[in-house]
Amino acid sequence: MKRRDFINKLPALGAIPFALDGIFFKSMSMASPLQRLAAECPNDRVLIILQMHGGNDGLNMLIPAGDYDNYQNVRPNIAIPENGNRKFILLDSSLSTERSVGLHPDMVGVKDLYDQGMVSFVQGVSYEHHNGSHFRSRDIMFMGGGSNDYISSGWVGRYLKDHYAPSVYPDNFPNNNMKDPLALEFGSEVSLIFHQGDNISTGIAIDNPQQFFDLVDELPGFDDVEGVDPRGFPPTSLNNSPYGKEMKWLLDLEQKTDQYDDRLLAVYNEGKKFDPNVTYPTTYPLSAPGGRIKNPLAGYFKIIANLISGGCKTKVFLVKIGGFDTHAQQVEANDHTTGNHAALMYHISATMRAFQEDLKLRSIDHRVLTVTTSEFGRRVYSNGSYGTDHGSGAPVMLFGKGVIPGVVGNNPDLSKDNVEMQVDYRQIYSSILKEWLCVDPAKVDAEFGTIWGDYPGKGTVLPIVNPDVTAVKDFLDKRIRTSSCYPNPASFATTISFNITIDTNVEINILNANGSVVKNVFNERRGYGEHREMVDLRDIPSGVYYYEIKAGSVKDVKKLVILK
Repeated sequence: MKRRDFINKLPALGAIPFALDGIFFKSMSMASPLQRLAAECPNDRVLIILQMHGGNDGLNMLIPAGDYDNYQNVRPNIAIPENGNRKFILLDSSLSTERSVGLHPDMVGVKDLYDQGMVSFVQGVSYEHHNGSHFRSRDIMFMGGGSNDYISSGWVGRYLKDHYAPSVYPDNFPNNNMKDPLALEFGSEVSLIFHQGDNISTGIAIDNPQQFFDLVDELPGFDDVEGVDPRGFPPTSLNNSPYGKEMKWLLDLEQKTDQYDDRLLAVYNEGKKFDPNVTYPTTYPLSAPGGRIKNPLAGYFKIIANLISGGCKTKVFLVKIGGFDTHAQQVEANDHTTGNHAALMYHISATMRAFQEDLKLRSIDHRVLTVTTSEFGRRVYSNGSYGTDHGSGAPVMLFGKGVIPGVVGNNPDLSKDNVEMQVDYRQIYSSILKEWLCVDPAKVDAEFGTIWGDYPGKGTVLPIVNPDVTAVKDFLDKRIRTSSCYPNPASFATTISFNITIDTNVEINILNANGSVVKNVFNERRGYGEHREMVDLRDIPSGVYYYEIKAGSVKDVKKLVILK
């Protein structure tokens, strides 16, 4: 192969992918400060970044229920209805009008997780003077800068260059303390976030592992020689040249890949021993353009669950899902609740619910936090093609037991053409670094501040992550409030009063002292608000009992004494 041909192929390379169950993913190096700082975390927490390529339409994901009339007026041909079988799902009736939102009807899984206290939403995430180009906006977020910054490196690579010796990786990895890659990325696209300004890229990507090995084997001067470096002798004319350094690095990474490959396969197979066989939905259940759309996320998150469960110490995972550039046919003309965007909402929602259940049954759900990101949102006004054009701000979702459940920020101002910024994207990442990955806040503000520059909200922690992953009791208590029944003690009947902030299935049972059900009062769907239910007790003998109210995934239990 000619040198020029080889160099021309280099930009197409990223991190060497591995394959588990037919799915390729890549091992990223020590380039990222997010990864490197994660290694300093004294606990075993994991961060997953779910990237929505194309620019997600946040207004049809998080519908402004508190301003629905204006929403329908600016989006008459794509608005999600507020009535009917496929109406939007009211998220939380306890939210104020300016924060009252509804979920797309295909986001039942997200609603269920929210009611369990495992979802946080951040409205209007963007940066000042937002750029509407896919690649430019994505680069800005990867470089960790503002709209006027043009830097050939990512904020990850710069942090490594400034604070860690370049020789740390790959020379000293894997080691006894860290046998796994610090980060794994699914897919084959190279991300600017891993680049260094005056050095070779810290990651390579290819679609086919064999393509990479064939490429290296064909290079002249790299034939194996018995008794010497098994990688061969590079041509002496390339010594200390950029080309020679690039080749040395590529061959080093090939060697590291062989080591990581065996290790990852071992922990993956170990994790499969604990597989609770949770079903990950693989297709969108409704019709959509082109038929039922396959779910690209299910296999990724299943692999992640197996890796973590099997003992993999990787701290950061990057998963991507495309299809969000919905200029046309975002919805179907005859049903605004279905179509391409609806399928994407379903894939994310159903996958995250299955993933959290999978983690829970493996007893590792307290270790994992997932955050979504997209290069921009869509315009407030819909276009004439049943779609939306490039916009600016959009909501971000966070999933896991470590979130502070709720909604940060208000509904967008729909009189504007664009969703205005309420939170700078860097504020979300700095909050995650401080509260989830245990990085010293002073280090984040000082070191990351220098790299990222000034931005709105710098130094302020958003209420999105709670280090105490069990601190959701106050939130859950608000889902259902049960008043003491009256009368109590009771003889033949009593009235149970309760208030729920969700439209959900409600079940009331009378339990004996052993916790066994002695009477099912009812089991049916109830709307949010106050409810009163008279209970006939004539068929229950005297004694101490308890009445249990289940509303969705939450419940409340109180004492009942029956005297006859």
